[in-house]
Amino acid sequence: MIKGLIQKLNKTGKSQNIFDPSRLNDPLTMQIEWTPAKKGGISFRTRKLVKVSPYRVEFKATRFALFFYSFFALAGTSLVIGYSLSKYRSNQLSFDAETVIPVVIGLVFGIAGGCLLYFGRTPIVFDKMKRCFWKERKTPEKGLAKDIPKDVIDFQDIHAIQLVSEFVRSNISFYSYELNIVKKDGTRVNVIDHGSKEKLKNDAHTLSMFLNKPLWDAIPMD
Repeated sequence: MIKGLIQKLNKTGKSQNIFDPSRLNDPLTMQIEWTPAKKGGISFRTRKLVKVSPYRVEFKATRFALFFYSFFALAGTSLVIGYSLSKYRSNQLSFDAETVIPVVIGLVFGIAGGCLLYFGRTPIVFDKMKRCFWKERKTPEKGLAKDIPKDVIDFQDIHAIQLVSEFVRSNISFYSYELNIVKKDGTRVNVIDHGSKEKLKNDAHTLSMFLNKPLWDAIPMD
């Protein structure tokens, strides 16, 4: 549901520029992809990097993103309740198309908004005490070397931070900017992507210093 809504609003497109990774003087840059690790995007800033403590930073949902998600959820729920009550009070509540279609539309918006709100608030954490990154609600336990979820990465496996861009074609076309973790084996894990280039660059620079890992920035300046 959440992916379907975002994909409807933001169709995938093409990368913003041609980037020469050889100038970074790291053999791994020539082995990894420089296209988006996660197709699609969104036109506004959904997450911001927050320093929780000297040992922990998190990408938290922005106020605007929470408002956007909540609007969908509340609008859909209000439509279902309001329309159903009006039909009930006028003794016109039935299962005909005139009643069912608005209710179904309201349910779709309400559920989609609820999913956006739920997944949009999923913790995205870099923790020096646990020495790992995770992108899930359950905090990973130390010492569990086996069956580690794919969205939990030990700091020693992080080689660099990568920034790439993507041109998104939709009703309104725009660029979306993506921050990825590059692991030592060359695989990439998407951390966040949104539409604010300047804010993402600033957050990536702060994260690079926090992790003491190089920042590979393939997003051009204006």
